[in-house]
Amino acid sequence: MARPHSTRYTVAALLLLGIAVVILVSLGQWQLRRSDERRAILAAIEAGRKQAPLMLTPATPSDDMVAWRVAQASGAWLPQFSVLLDNRNHDGRPGYWLATPLLLDASSRQAVVVLRGWLPRVIQGQGDPKLPATPDGAQTVIGELSDRVPRMFELWSMGGQDPSALPRALPVAGGSVPQVQNLPLADYARATGLNLLPVVLSQTGPAGPDAADGLVRDWPQPSVDFQKNTSYAVQWFAFGLIAAIAWLVVLGGAIKRMRQRAPNGRKA
Repeated sequence: MARPHSTRYTVAALLLLGIAVVILVSLGQWQLRRSDERRAILAAIEAGRKQAPLMLTPATPSDDMVAWRVAQASGAWLPQFSVLLDNRNHDGRPGYWLATPLLLDASSRQAVVVLRGWLPRVIQGQGDPKLPATPDGAQTVIGELSDRVPRMFELWSMGGQDPSALPRALPVAGGSVPQVQNLPLADYARATGLNLLPVVLSQTGPAGPDAADGLVRDWPQPSVDFQKNTSYAVQWFAFGLIAAIAWLVVLGGAIKRMRQRAPNGRKA
């Protein structure tokens, strides 16, 4: 007669191994999806950078504003609407990205948000960071397009207004520069009253007096190492295969024991 505890152990082993197979295969499929996502990002980067440089104007068709495309814009800086994006590190150093709109057309208040560069965080207690001077008059900015300001995780406060949120109206009283975690274009347009293009220009080639503003323009690039995800997927599938083989071995052993006990049961 089969021992109850032996049967329970067999059932538990089959259940755990079955769950392991499902989890391991799911992890492999997830890594394959991540690989496909990174392939798509890489293809978008290469496609955008292969296009001819674009001149941004209020009349530029939105279909031409492709992410990763090199673009140029001419207009006047609006430093009263500048915003510091907090928690942007560079080479392990904490700091900010400085975002300032560039007015393309005064009559329609058409503008484009320019990420001008990175500056280091000041030591606590030493006041606000010192921003570079903004040249007056018409300026030309060269950079790379993106469809939004790269986001950071937001840690919302439990009570009241989040101090890292964008103010409802700019400029703020006292002339201080807001420090925010993220900068959604729709919210920024409402706060400034500007008609913003649906893209962001990450400045790479300063012209004129901007060339010596001290800002760092070494922008982070998205990870496109899809081969690593494919390698991880193969590993997870291999582990899943091992678990599946173990499941079959346990099941085969259980069936064999049942067959061996069957004749004994009939003789009894």
